[in-house]
Parts: sequence; C-alpha cells; structure tokens
Amino acid sequence: MEKFSMPTRIYSGTDSLKELETLQNERILLVCDSFLPGSDTLKEIESHINDSNKCEIFSDVVPDPPLDKIMEGVQQFLKLKPTIVIGIGGGSAMDTGKGIRFFGEKLGKCKINEYIAIPTTSGTGSEVTNTAVISDTKEHRKIPILEDYLTPDCALLDPKLVMTAPKSVTAYSGMDVLTHALESLVAKDANLFTVALSEEAIDAVTKCLVECYRHGDNVDARKIVHEASNIAGTAFNIAGLGICHSIAHQLGANFHVPHGLANTMLLPYVVAYNAEHCEEALHKFAVAAKKAGIAAPGVGDRLAVKRLIAKIREMARQMNCPMTLQAFGVDHAKAEAAADTVVANAKKDATFPGNPVVPSDDDLKMIYEAIIR
Repeated sequence: MEKFSMPTRIYSGTDSLKELETLQNERILLVCDSFLPGSDTLKEIESHINDSNKCEIFSDVVPDPPLDKIMEGVQQFLKLKPTIVIGIGGGSAMDTGKGIRFFGEKLGKCKINEYIAIPTTSGTGSEVTNTAVISDTKEHRKIPILEDYLTPDCALLDPKLVMTAPKSVTAYSGMDVLTHALESLVAKDANLFTVALSEEAIDAVTKCLVECYRHGDNVDARKIVHEASNIAGTAFNIAGLGICHSIAHQLGANFHVPHGLANTMLLPYVVAYNAEHCEEALHKFAVAAKKAGIAAPGVGDRLAVKRLIAKIREMARQMNCPMTLQAFGVDHAKAEAAADTVVANAKKDATFPGNPVVPSDDDLKMIYEAIIR
C-alpha cells in the first residue's frame, strides 16, 4: 500500500508572512540563524507578530547543528515553555528548531501547539520534512532524527527572504534541490505522486536556478526555485533519498563541505552509477530529462542521461561550484586517508537504504574517490 500526505499548510508569495498575524496570546520561540537578529529580514518577520504574543529568540545556530548547541536551546525552551516554535533560516536553523522541539518536549513533558517554518534559502526542503539532522562531533557523523510529528505544521515561502542570499548559498542550496529531486525520483519508495513532484522540481531548477544566481533580485525566478525546493522536499520526505546524500553527509562531517556543494560534487557520479546499475532508474532519469527539455524527445535513454549529467556539470560550472575536494581546499592525502571511514559511515546513514540499488563498498569508494581531486 502506498501513502501520500502533505500535512504542512503551505503559503507562498511575497505576502505569505501575513499568516503570522493570526497568532494571538502565544508564547513563541524564534529559532534563527546567528546573523538574523537585528537584520531587516527578522524585523520584517517580527513586524507581523503582534504584541499579544510573548517572543524570545534563540540564535546560536551553527551549520551542521551539534547536539550541545541544540541542548542550549532546549534550556531556553524549558524556561519559556513555548506554545509555538518558529524556525527561520536555512536547513541548519530549521533542523535546530526541530531538535529543540524534540528534546524540549521530551524533557519538559509538554507539547507545543504548532511548528512554523520560514525558509530563507531555497534548498533543504526542511519546512516540509519529518527530519532533523544533528551532528555527532566526536564520531564525525550526522545523525538524522526522523519523526512524523516533527514535520512543520505550517511553511511560509516568501521569495523576498532569499533574494539577499550570497551567490554561493543560492548555488549550493539550489543544487541541493536538484539532488533531492533526482534522488527521490528513483528512490525505492517513490510512487506516482512523488515522481510527479520530483519531475516538476527538476524542470524548475534546471530552468531557473542559474538565473537566480546571476540575477538574485528576479523575484519570479526566486519564487519558482523556492517552491521547487518545497515540492522536492515533499517528494523525498515520502520517497526517500540515496547514496548521494549518504556520502555527502560524510563530506560535511569530516571536511565541513557545505551540504549542497557536497551533493553537487557527487551528483554526476551517482546519477551515472544508478543509471548503469538499475534499468528503472535509467528510464526515470531519461524521462525527466526529456520533460525538462534537457534531452530531445526522440533520443535513447542512455543518451538522455548523458545529457542530464552534462547539464548538472554545466550548471555547476556556471555557478562557480568547486567540483572536487581538492578544489574546495581539502588536502588530497587527508581525503584519501578518510575513504574507509566515509564508506563505513555512508552505509550507516539513514538515506542509504533509499537508493534504487545497493552498492558495494568498492562502489561507494569509487564514487567518493572520483571527487577527491
């Protein structure tokens, strides 16, 4: 039996923040990126929250949120006993908010009324997923917490909030959207509902992301990519992901490679691997490439996938993404020495089982070594 549900209420558009005006007499914990307090972005968001509500801010958010930072937020949660938690920022901020909620509710033996997500990057899809990714800094691993109740109740998609993102953030987070779409397209739990969302996200990102990178103030293109991030998140939350993410998580944990960039490096090799070893994946990739206009309708599946891989590389080049660890600044000797650890932990990652085929250790090592230098 297949299941498809969209529990999150989604409001999209330049006026979507007005939904915050409905909040009355709530205790609200705002969890946001460290650079947001005092910024125009946070002031704009706060302007829609009226004085009947009590608000506190937790902003000690860092990339790849470690458990100790989350527990600092939990202490604030336990004192405030919020009825609403609002996660504002990129994936790390929204995941930190989910983590604070997860541990805060357990330790405080309480339940919040609502979790509201306001993404300020177009990438993670965390505003519609049941996952919070937390870093184990001692073991150099990322550990996902997966609970359906962690899926935000409400997501506000305001394209104005992403228009000032640095070019690198636009590029890396946008390529993360493409990775979500391509991996969920062929993941083991994909179905007709998720495939439709994955295909649409692939089409939108391949057409509009580079425009967002070049002209960050193009609100129409920004809105499309922001919504593509959302629907790709919906797709992978149900269908799953695969080995691109399972290896990428290790690049972040071991070398602090931004998550979207890690996926960008790996994506051409993972698409090629899955297409070579799974006929269904090959066909799905080809169909998506043709629907997005990347490959002509009449070409064979294998040529269509070659066109798709070339498109991924072209987009990365157009947005100045370093495509190897060495280009990013990682010493190749250190990267090579970490190969066995990367492979072992990639197999333990929660995204690994979603891949359409089960790779051997040698297969994983081959993909990883392809991006060292």
